Amino acid sequence: MPDDSSLEVLSIDDVPLYNGDVEAEGMPDSITRLRGQIRASDGLLISTPEYNAGVPGVLKNTLDWISRPVEGEGSVFAGKPVALIGATPGGLGTVLAQASWLPTLRNLRLIYWTGGGHYTLSRAGSEFTDGELSAEKTEALRKFVTSFVEFAGEQRG
Repeated sequence: MPDDSSLEVLSIDDVPLYNGDVEAEGMPDSITRLRGQIRASDGLLISTPEYNAGVPGVLKNTLDWISRPVEGEGSVFAGKPVALIGATPGGLGTVLAQASWLPTLRNLRLIYWTGGGHYTLSRAGSEFTDGELSAEKTEALRKFVTSFVEFAGEQRG
């Protein structure tokens, strides 16, 4: 991460499948926690896998939950800068999953940042040695993230 910025990795391990009956009983604690973390952030960097050429259901379910209206609160997502990254063992490096996310991101009124192009990591298994990402791919990721952080800061005003 660039100086004067930080990255908080949010866990979705405890997010239940969306169910209107559960929602009617009250927002799950995991969703309340995630909503607060996202609301407090300057931007959202979504690292997406690609499953069968599309969006992973578990991650989509999480955004669906978070986007549910809560009385007295506005949208957590509207106007929030967002960027997508991804890695895959296949040859397209999550290009199809990233494209599949676009209608959802637009609907949630996120500000989808494309200023740094795409960051995808194809054939991810061959890009790591002893658990470390290759220098070339690390530098590309660093440039992508730095540019996104600058954009998010500009949006914040």
